[in-house]
Amino acid sequence: MNIQIKKSSIQEQSAITITGSKSESNRLLLLQALFPNIGIQNISNADDAVLMQKALSSDSKIIDIHHAGTAMRFLTAFLATQKDREVILTGSSRMQERPVKILVDVLNQLGAKITYENIEGYPPLKITGQDINGKRASIKANVSSQYISALMLIAPSLKNGLELTLEGEITSIPYINMTLGLLRQLDVNAEFKDNIISIKPVIEHLSLSPVALIVESDWSSASYFYSFVALSNLETQITLSSYRKSSLQGDSVLADIYKEFGVNTTFNNNSIILKKVSKNNKPKAFNLVKCPDIAQTIAVTCLGLRLKCELHGLHTLKIKETDRLVALKNEIEKFGTFVSITENSLIMDNSQPLNDNVTVETYKDHRMAMAFAPLGLKTNLMINKANVVSKSYPDYWHDLINIGMTIKEI
Repeated sequence: MNIQIKKSSIQEQSAITITGSKSESNRLLLLQALFPNIGIQNISNADDAVLMQKALSSDSKIIDIHHAGTAMRFLTAFLATQKDREVILTGSSRMQERPVKILVDVLNQLGAKITYENIEGYPPLKITGQDINGKRASIKANVSSQYISALMLIAPSLKNGLELTLEGEITSIPYINMTLGLLRQLDVNAEFKDNIISIKPVIEHLSLSPVALIVESDWSSASYFYSFVALSNLETQITLSSYRKSSLQGDSVLADIYKEFGVNTTFNNNSIILKKVSKNNKPKAFNLVKCPDIAQTIAVTCLGLRLKCELHGLHTLKIKETDRLVALKNEIEKFGTFVSITENSLIMDNSQPLNDNVTVETYKDHRMAMAFAPLGLKTNLMINKANVVSKSYPDYWHDLINIGMTIKEI
């Protein structure tokens, strides 16, 4: 499915309800599989969460999680704990290019039995469930926080718990803190001090007291509406539900970042109101090492406003659904802007007018499709293979029509 977006204006006031965070949903689904007394409300309807639910309930000997990177990391850890069960865990061709060796090495050191079916360090994996009795391990912390979260999530179910030492600069600390926060909501004894995460085994305690947790809506999905408001006229506002001021999600930093684009965030009960209150045409510079998933959105906001922009802390973008740094450079330059990238940064000049009727490729990456859509406020464009948004936000195109965008399926 391709989407044609005609230059449009959004309504002066509109409201959207966004599905639950897939990051929170995936974490809680894994914990629920380990401790069935946990109840979950407002689970994400994103492909990743649906695939996670399906995989966790499957008794198949082969589990294919397609493009779901979080599910690959989390299920690797979960299946390693399922004694006497043997599973082949695989995914799409791109998934088989995404490294998992750091996580597998730590699990094997703790007592798991995981081998590679094809290329060492990459899926597919052959996982034979074991009693995991190891307690202490070290892991490189500068590659993906999902490896760390995967280990944290299984830790309460391990006989001896887990003491995990993080080596090097820690990537995406907010995602680690999200996992920590969810564990603590379940009364798990979990600490993160200096570079050591300590989690006690609490199987008996969790089995005694049923608990229901409500998943907050996804802040990374909210980012696209921040971009729409930033690119709109003064006084434009969008209300989004359901969000908490005391969020566990690192991407909630959007509320601070988009002040730089003249967008104010007001928390009202379980909603946030985004309002364009001023214009700020100064060059932008952000370090996004703690929130890399919103890099594409911010880059396109700067593109739409024709602002010089420097984004740093982006080294994890190279191992996402695609190499997002290369993808951003390729697609932004179609609009007439020169882009310079390094291993962890992106710099844009934005001195030229936007080209019209550009076709944006999505690289099987949901965030590429959604991030570029707000440019429809400034120019006409086409987004190829736009159905990729189902990975995290299946209702995205429908919601854009509801706020006033002119969209046609081609």
